[in-house]
Amino acid sequence: MKTVIYPGTFDPVTNGHIDVIERAIDLFDKVVVTVARNPVKSPMFTVEDRLIMLRESLKQYPNVFVDSFQGLVVDHAKEVGAVGIIRGLRAVSDFEYEFQMALMNRKLDENLRTIFLMPHEKYTYLNSTIIRNLAQFDSDVSDFVPRIVSEMLLEKNVKTYPPKQDIRDQ
Repeated sequence: MKTVIYPGTFDPVTNGHIDVIERAIDLFDKVVVTVARNPVKSPMFTVEDRLIMLRESLKQYPNVFVDSFQGLVVDHAKEVGAVGIIRGLRAVSDFEYEFQMALMNRKLDENLRTIFLMPHEKYTYLNSTIIRNLAQFDSDVSDFVPRIVSEMLLEKNVKTYPPKQDIRDQ
């Protein structure tokens, strides 16, 4: 059984991420989608919230498993018995960073492969930062993310941001 991991922050998961996961499902027996606990980033959602969003968004795929890790991705890959790491490439601008990471991961574990998958072209402009920014300004993001994500973004924004005031009421 060939297992791969797809690590990421997933803050939040987007339809582009889902598309990459679906491509990985077609190629491998088991896909472990794993939320990275990155101490450098300040995510909008907790790890637990991101796990909930991923599990709900991927529940229809029996060979997809969702978990989280802290530390080096190569160590986590060994823990789950993965033969490779899935990385999504949206544009040329992603390649340099991802290429450097792939070479470092190869140096750390020469048996672990990095597999680059491109999402459908309709998702090439999409990333989690854009989604968070749109949601922050009350834009409808339902075309770009699974329903659970839209709901949790709405809930988060209601709690985090004051309601808009209509200047006509002043």
